Amino acid sequence: MDNLTLTAILLGIVEGMTEFVPVSSTGHLILASSLFGYDADQWKIFNVVIQLGAILAVVVQYWRTFWAVGTGVVKRQPQSVRFVVNILVAFLPAAVIGLIMKPYIDIMLGSPLVVAWALIAGGIAILLIERMAKPGPASGIGQLPVRQALGVGFLQCLAMIPGVSRSGATIMGALAMGIERRTAAEFSFFLAIPTMLGASTLEIWQYRDVLAAGSLTVGWREIAIGFVVSFIVALGVIRAFVAYVSRAGFAPFAWYRIVIGAFAVWWFAFR
Repeated sequence: MDNLTLTAILLGIVEGMTEFVPVSSTGHLILASSLFGYDADQWKIFNVVIQLGAILAVVVQYWRTFWAVGTGVVKRQPQSVRFVVNILVAFLPAAVIGLIMKPYIDIMLGSPLVVAWALIAGGIAILLIERMAKPGPASGIGQLPVRQALGVGFLQCLAMIPGVSRSGATIMGALAMGIERRTAAEFSFFLAIPTMLGASTLEIWQYRDVLAAGSLTVGWREIAIGFVVSFIVALGVIRAFVAYVSRAGFAPFAWYRIVIGAFAVWWFAFR
């Protein structure tokens, strides 16, 4: 097995394990690139596109929900329509702000120290929210007020800072607004679909000429390998994550972030 293939597999595992838990998949991929000496520019498109493998895992895991919502929309059932509206409303802030801020986001993506400090700050925030939040009664995404969906959407924009974690910002933001744990986690999963589809499409379009010319060391073969690996790993993680946080909470992820972030600060700033 050549080094490119092995790297694609390892990064696919990292993506699948971290995309839907509040530890920042992008941050982990950036740290991995820096720690192990990968050329971050060569793997940049790879890191974005393989997230679609993790997104496909959501579609497979929740296909019954998507089917029910789709048929419900056709029949104009209010709860199904509200489900779709809430996802679209929550997606809009990231779509608009992401386009405006993309040049600055690209700069931050090249800084492992930004990731390290964001991991620590995010871990502390999770501990505080876990202690102070008072989740409401169980409810579905189709029952949430539109204002709560919009609030989650704006909080998702914090994840444009690498290391913050998209799932962390949305899940903990939802908890802070009184949404119960399971619904908060599933809302984050479903919101990831348009968000990551948009980000991947934008990245592929921006680098379409480079990809077509095959001038990058990391090409479609490595992307395909990472996609498949991230899908398989994420499918298992989604099932385990929802069951775990429904009964145990998010504190272990917070402490993990703080430890990893502190190590990364030491490694990149003081070593």
